[in-house]
Amino acid sequence: MNDLKYPLHFQFRVTSFANDFVATDANGQSIYYVREKIFSWRDHIMVYRDSSKSEMLYELISNKLIDFQQTFTIKDSQGKVIGKARRKTIKSLWRSTFNLMDANDQHDHTIKEKNPWTKFWDGLFGELPIIGMLSGYVFNPSYILRNDLEEPMFEIRKEPSFFGRKFSVLKLTDKEVDDERFVLSLMLMVLMERSNG
Repeated sequence: MNDLKYPLHFQFRVTSFANDFVATDANGQSIYYVREKIFSWRDHIMVYRDSSKSEMLYELISNKLIDFQQTFTIKDSQGKVIGKARRKTIKSLWRSTFNLMDANDQHDHTIKEKNPWTKFWDGLFGELPIIGMLSGYVFNPSYILRNDLEEPMFEIRKEPSFFGRKFSVLKLTDKEVDDERFVLSLMLMVLMERSNG
């Protein structure tokens, strides 16, 4: 994931039964195809070079069968562990939180929902007959990835959309950072949180 041109854009496919999306860079060039494996005992996400699925670049595999304090191990195509992401399920009842660990299992970054009220109002508005379908245009959550000094590194925003699900990833720092691990963690977070907004 070297030399990524930000902002990145994630767009879910509406013609597929699978939970999948295409990632493009700032120039509109397709850079990844991300797909959650269906009919699997554990959550299993694959990142391919493109939608042909001829070359798998990364895998993100859950350690548990149920969604409770899940930890996803992120591996490259050679099976090398890049890092881990742990979803804090209990806290996510109010604010979605993912703790990121490096390859040595050291917690060093966190992804948190920017405004938890967005999720609350989206859930309430989405229950209304007919007009609830418009919640994707009105309530659009965003998430901030911060380091252990609470400095913002990345922001991912849900873009207004009806059928499609569109997200934009902005890099907020000029520092040298682990783009590979962080973008993969944001991809995971989007798949897990897709229903919000």
